[in-house]
This record gives sequence, structure tokens and C-alpha cells, in this order.
Amino acid sequence: MELEVLKSIGAALAIGLGALGPGIGIGILAGKAMEAIGRNPEASQKVQTSMILAIAFAEAIAIYALVVALIIKFV
Repeated sequence: MELEVLKSIGAALAIGLGALGPGIGIGILAGKAMEAIGRNPEASQKVQTSMILAIAFAEAIAIYALVVALIIKFV
């Protein structure tokens, strides 16, 4: 019983802390992209493309944290 509780706490910490970094990073990234588009609207297509690519990489880190949390929980 105690092992299951510890696994649940470990999984919760893994996904919670693992999603914190990418969440903050995506927020900063989107804010800076909006600033860049505001300063130079002609470059909005290039900025948007780079922003979406960077968001995909940040989300991949959160998915790794989810996988680790699932492994902790069910193994």
C-alpha cells in the first residue's frame, strides 16, 4: 500500500515539475514572438514559423515528463 502511494507522489511530481519548465518557456516564447511581430509586421510569417517549431520542441520535453510519470506509476 505504501509503495503505491509513493509511486503516485513520484508520478505527480514528475509530470508537475516536468511540465513547469516547458509551460514557462512557451509563455516567454509567445510573448517575445508577439513583440517581434509588433515591431516588424512584415516578418510575421518567419517569426510565426520559428515560434511554432520552438513550441513543438518545448512540448516534446513535457511529453518526456509524461512518459516518465507513467513509467513511475505503472512499473
